[in-house]
Amino acid sequence: MTQKSVSLKPHEDRRLRAGHLWFYTNEIDTQRTPLRDIEPGTLCRVEDARGAVLGLATVNPHTLLCGRLLTRRADAQIDADWFTQRIVEARTARDAVYPDPFYRLVYGEADALPGLVVDRYGDYLAVQITTAGMECFKTDILSALQAVFAPRGMWIGNDVPMRELEGLPAYTEAVGEVPDTVEVVEGGVRFAVSLKSGQKTGWFYDQRDNRDRLARYAHGARVLDVCCYAGGWGLRAMAFGASDVAGVDTSAAALEQATANAAMNGYAFEPLQGRALDVMKRLNETQRRFELVIVDPPALVKRKKDHTAGLIHYQRLNRAALDLVAPGGVLVSCSCSFHVTAEELQRAVLRASREAGKRLAILEQGGQGPDHPVHPAIPETRYLKALFCRVGAE
Repeated sequence: MTQKSVSLKPHEDRRLRAGHLWFYTNEIDTQRTPLRDIEPGTLCRVEDARGAVLGLATVNPHTLLCGRLLTRRADAQIDADWFTQRIVEARTARDAVYPDPFYRLVYGEADALPGLVVDRYGDYLAVQITTAGMECFKTDILSALQAVFAPRGMWIGNDVPMRELEGLPAYTEAVGEVPDTVEVVEGGVRFAVSLKSGQKTGWFYDQRDNRDRLARYAHGARVLDVCCYAGGWGLRAMAFGASDVAGVDTSAAALEQATANAAMNGYAFEPLQGRALDVMKRLNETQRRFELVIVDPPALVKRKKDHTAGLIHYQRLNRAALDLVAPGGVLVSCSCSFHVTAEELQRAVLRASREAGKRLAILEQGGQGPDHPVHPAIPETRYLKALFCRVGAE
């Protein structure tokens, strides 16, 4: 891969010098460095308007966010050994926190590997490459992962929408042996999940610390896990002494997996299939009540233009959930939408409580776990919010 140079316009180097890793097409001096001469994913030396080198970045001239800095060392050799060093650093950080080999190993920009996500499931890895730059380094990345972990298998889940924006094809691929399900152990609870057909990269490691918080609220509780997927919240609540758990999901496959996971741990699980609002309405009509209700939907605001509609949806979900919380019970309300701030989620829950005639007190607030670290210069790496609210009557 031939290394080219990209020159930024005057003053457009300030974001990079402040610690950010991104630059945009409209920040490039295209007279000095015509973008038409650069193939998507090319590794380029980045220079400011005076010619000072800022580092090495992968560049995709066909996207607005066209440059992602890999290193500030202009003399770095980006190869399998370089990726191995970054991956070893990421592994060391996780192994210092998590005693078991189940975690997000690489979280893109926060691990100085923009465009790459890797989750670890013991002897198996789930790999997702989302940018043209990282796609060009795929062979080196896989070689580095092999060198560090010698995994039994890797599932390449490159079928996410962002690849289309990068002009990349969607595909999935197994490297080595990848079984239909792999096992995750969280808080002593065993979960079987699918890397091939599950959501995202198979398991939502980012909520682990928030699920740990259920220890304070689950004992003896009737629990409703809304958007339950493979049963993460509900089964962790059972391990903390919940009396029974019901899970809501639109996916029959997810509910089947959650039910099987419950049985594997010796728990009972009530699967409720359907749209969350519809199922919660039926439960309210039959006067079902729960001491603990968790609402953890998928991202409802994926783009800025969805912001208003998404906030209304969050409010409606929490309004329906509040009807089901027994007096003195707890509502856990989550959002994984970057475009929804913690304050906006709090306002949506407050408005829902006013509509429901309920009184709320926020007991705890949570975010993503340490295997999803936040890059201090990139707000987009902080996305997860969780509110633990005590519910009372007015």
